[in-house]
Amino acid sequence: MAKRLSRARVFSKGVSDSVSEMVQLVLPNDTNVLGNLLGGTLMHWIDLAGAIVANRHCRLPIVTASMEGLDFMSPIPLGYLVVLKGKILYAGTSSMEVRVEVYSEDTLSGKRRLTSTAFLSYVAVDREGRPVPVPPLDLSTDEEQKNFQEAEKRKKQRLAKMKKLKSRSANDSES
Repeated sequence: MAKRLSRARVFSKGVSDSVSEMVQLVLPNDTNVLGNLLGGTLMHWIDLAGAIVANRHCRLPIVTASMEGLDFMSPIPLGYLVVLKGKILYAGTSSMEVRVEVYSEDTLSGKRRLTSTAFLSYVAVDREGRPVPVPPLDLSTDEEQKNFQEAEKRKKQRLAKMKKLKSRSANDSES
């Protein structure tokens, strides 16, 4: 449930306010020569599921800043359902982190299996593409607090990595 913060005139939102579940059917056009879902197609679906969560949290235009921690634990065959569950873990000034869990579901037996997990970062932007503030995240459980703290650590690591890459890129262009 959204809570109004009088000082900032911004509404805080709970984790449950923006959760999303998206389902796709693996069709022949989505598969590789072995009859399994293409990794790039799955990455696209993960980004969409995560973007829905981020947009529901801030109700602003968003851009994808990063996708990390994506591991393909098992293939998803033709004819299976792909269930993507997204949940916001962190909201900063203008950025948000979303976890998307991917499950394969056998359409005949209903058996589900976790096949992938990814962490995505999104930034809310205005029409000119400049970052804008997002609502604070109202954490109501110990698990949500733990997820938030872990996401903060990942954000610090991402920023340090980006700073190093930008520095290296600047040095390369000067050479």
